[in-house]
This record gives sequence, structure tokens and C-alpha cells, in this order.
Amino acid sequence: MKKFLGWLKNEESGQGMVEYGLIIGLIAVVVIAAIALLKDKIMGLFNGVALPTS
Repeated sequence: MKKFLGWLKNEESGQGMVEYGLIIGLIAVVVIAAIALLKDKIMGLFNGVALPTS
């Protein structure tokens, strides 16, 4: 059991994937927040493009 706990303490093979996952999660939160804050401007932009083409 001591050997296993020592190995577990020193094991770092999944560390990089966890860090990438956290970065991607943070980017997703920022993008969602930006869309939520700018939704009226984005809708206006799409409506401004859609109306002349119809």
C-alpha cells in the first residue's frame, strides 16, 4: 500500500491533459459570457444582413 501511495503521489502523466481541459473550459466560459453580453448587437448584425437578402 505504501508503494502504491508513493507512486500515486509522484504520478504526473495526466497532469497535462487536466491543464488543457481547464484552459478549454475557461475559454468556453469567456466565450459564453461574451455572447451573453453582446447578444443584442449580434442579433442586430444578423438581422441587418438577413433583411436585405430576403
